[in-house]
Amino acid sequence: MTIITTFDGEEHDKEELLVKMLDDDFYYGYLGQHALSSSNLKLLLSSPKQYVARLLGGDESSQALRDGKLFHWRLLEPEKFDALHIVEVASKNTKTYKAAVEEFGEVYTRPEVDNAELLAEVLLANTEAASFLEGAEFEVPAIAMIDGLAFRGKADIKKGTKIIDIKTTTEIQKFPYSARKYSYVLQAALYLELFPDAEEFIFLCIDKKTRDIAVYECSPEFIEAGQEKLAKGIDRYKFFFQGDVEVDQYVYYGTLWPETLS
Repeated sequence: MTIITTFDGEEHDKEELLVKMLDDDFYYGYLGQHALSSSNLKLLLSSPKQYVARLLGGDESSQALRDGKLFHWRLLEPEKFDALHIVEVASKNTKTYKAAVEEFGEVYTRPEVDNAELLAEVLLANTEAASFLEGAEFEVPAIAMIDGLAFRGKADIKKGTKIIDIKTTTEIQKFPYSARKYSYVLQAALYLELFPDAEEFIFLCIDKKTRDIAVYECSPEFIEAGQEKLAKGIDRYKFFFQGDVEVDQYVYYGTLWPETLS
């Protein structure tokens, strides 16, 4: 039996945790508080104070996150997409929408839902893109102890020894820049740790405006850069949350050069 020790000191049977992780409330709720993931480790590297704010219930919603969530549900978990509460308005800045939020909580507008439908149809109509989904597993959970810390993750698509992560983006040819900006190197490296049988990590991208599709494979150097970020994030977590230093004492140091003025 493999034991996973969460941040509250509780010990869990890994196989039992994997079953519980199929429930989003448990995955994002309990484990969101008591295990690390690529997203909150990226936040920790960016700002330890923002990481703490998220643990305390800070809002991480944005239009990009909403769009990405809808697209994932439509493509990989259609039962969740079909259960959405949809408000028949064109904008979130309406009294009808705000009243629906008050009554139902998480709701989506008709244009948001229609756009997710369209993007999914475009991707599935592309033979190469659709081939990644054929015979694959979706939303596969994983959890492991890495350097003494519990880490969780869910692979969008797992097919044999490949892990495929779906991204919606804009200016799809500039996705390598987005990969740097949003620390996707960390996600790729962590998932290859969480899924030891996986040999490749691939980003399957669709442009929200042009609806172009791209497949980006991760080079060994890309994964190595992610491993370095993973190690740095682990060190930062231990420094602030297992040591004697308070997050309020965090200071970022940098150096300005003349070219930053141009």
